[in-house]
Formats: sequence, C-alpha cells, structure tokens
Amino acid sequence: MALPPTDTVKIRDVLRRAQQRSRELSRTQQIQIGEDLYCRIAPGGSKFLLFSLDSEPDHATAEAIAQGLGFESPEYGWHQGETLRSLTVVDLAAKPEALPDALETEPQEPPPS
Repeated sequence: MALPPTDTVKIRDVLRRAQQRSRELSRTQQIQIGEDLYCRIAPGGSKFLLFSLDSEPDHATAEAIAQGLGFESPEYGWHQGETLRSLTVVDLAAKPEALPDALETEPQEPPPS
C-alpha cells in the first residue's frame, strides 16, 4: 500500500489554530516553531511569549508571528526569567471581554412586598 503524499501545513494555520484553542480552552498553547524556538500563546489569544533554550529570539520572528496571528497593534517587550530571556508581544488593539459595569446598569425596582 502506497503512503499518502506529504501534507504541508502552513505555520500561519498552526498559529491561528493554537490561538483559537487558547481562546476556547482559556489555556496557554505552546508551539515548537523550530529546533530551539517556541511560542506560547496566552489564554485569550492576544498575547504571546517567544523563547529559545540556547539564545534569544529575534525581533523579526516575533513580528512575523504577530502578523500571522492578526495582531493589529503589537507591543514588544522582554521578560527575564530565571534561566531564559523571552520576547513578549501583546496586541494593544485587542478588546478585553466586556464586563457589566454596576454604575451603568439601570436601577432595578424592588420586588413587591
């Protein structure tokens, strides 16, 4: 029996699927992008951490990932952990989930006695 042809998956599709899972499951999703390059997408899908075990990740890769995830206004920064220095990216255009504001709700009539 012949093996099926190789199936190529675009990195953009992998990133978007992980972003979708981070939103659906409210859990961090980690993707291994290269032999020594990892991306952790935070719950909600509007933040990610890019890190390498042996070196620092480069800014151009973070920009490409932000573009692949559809970030409209990415902000870049660095996080120094105990052993790794990671590049952090947050989409400033992402809207936080709307929570009802108690000050803006209509006053409720008390129930009849």
